[in-house]
Amino acid sequence: MDTDFATAAAGAMPLAALLATPCAVVAHDAGAANHILAWLRGSDAAALLPSMAGPALQAWRRERGDTPQLGLEQAVAGAQTVLTGTGWASDLEHAARRLARQQGKHSIAVLDHWTNYRERFERGGEQVLPDELWVSDRHALALARRLFPAIPVRQQPNAYLDGLVAEVHACERAATAALASAAATAAQQAGTAPQPARVLYVLEPIRQAWGELSEPGEFAALDFFIAGLDRLQLGPQVDIRLRPHPSDPPGKYDAWLARQNAIPPEGVTLALDSAATLAQALAWSQAVAGCQTYAMVVALAAGRRVVSSVPPWAPRCVLPHPDIIQLSDLYPTDPS
Repeated sequence: MDTDFATAAAGAMPLAALLATPCAVVAHDAGAANHILAWLRGSDAAALLPSMAGPALQAWRRERGDTPQLGLEQAVAGAQTVLTGTGWASDLEHAARRLARQQGKHSIAVLDHWTNYRERFERGGEQVLPDELWVSDRHALALARRLFPAIPVRQQPNAYLDGLVAEVHACERAATAALASAAATAAQQAGTAPQPARVLYVLEPIRQAWGELSEPGEFAALDFFIAGLDRLQLGPQVDIRLRPHPSDPPGKYDAWLARQNAIPPEGVTLALDSAATLAQALAWSQAVAGCQTYAMVVALAAGRRVVSSVPPWAPRCVLPHPDIIQLSDLYPTDPS
């Protein structure tokens, strides 16, 4: 592993060894922010100049409290290093890299997924590349080095994934007694009726329609998943909980759920997930489905059966993990 971490097992970044400080920390989307916060865990707050927004700000507050946020210009001007995410939902991180270039500050960008690497650094026809790229797995390392041969790419330990998996297992231990008690009560009430399979569906904004369909891809995938449930052999009863993505607006899936529950599939219960954290949601689940969100990678690492619901008429799931089941592969021919 190509890493500069001296304390990787602890999940805390030796900030002085890795970054010239003060360091501006700039992110909007949750993906890269989660990695950054895991790497910065235990670091001196005085060495950080945060300028967070959107889901990243929410993640920052959960991890580091309600510390003051700086304006972007102030954060970059006071920094020696600029550490950014590479999200889609705003121009904040792009603007930070542009300011860093203009001011001669060393910029590091974190790639948290496996898609659209070049496009993440483009806005309105302007490309602003960082001085250095950080990734957290070997698949991303190979892809980034191929696409950006002139930029140093470093693979850092996946402290975020390791921490989440540990949290899932802790939640499992805490939930085991409660689930066993509930199952025993249900068995007494219903005789020997089997308990439903517990499926967590992790949602994400696809931001495009697939093929000739006008609906966004995330809804097409949901429909394809429900239509193909029998191919997964989950049993006669299935309890499905939908967990929205942090960037999804409230109520996004209410109409879809209402349509499904008006004439529910036989044996299927559908509802929004209400768990406070992803780890708690995964601890409840026996199987996890979704398109290609990072939460599926967490589920796989936590030992769950993971299914991609990307339909066969869409671009194939980009997650590079061979143990993820492709629902479209379970059809001998196009189900349409």
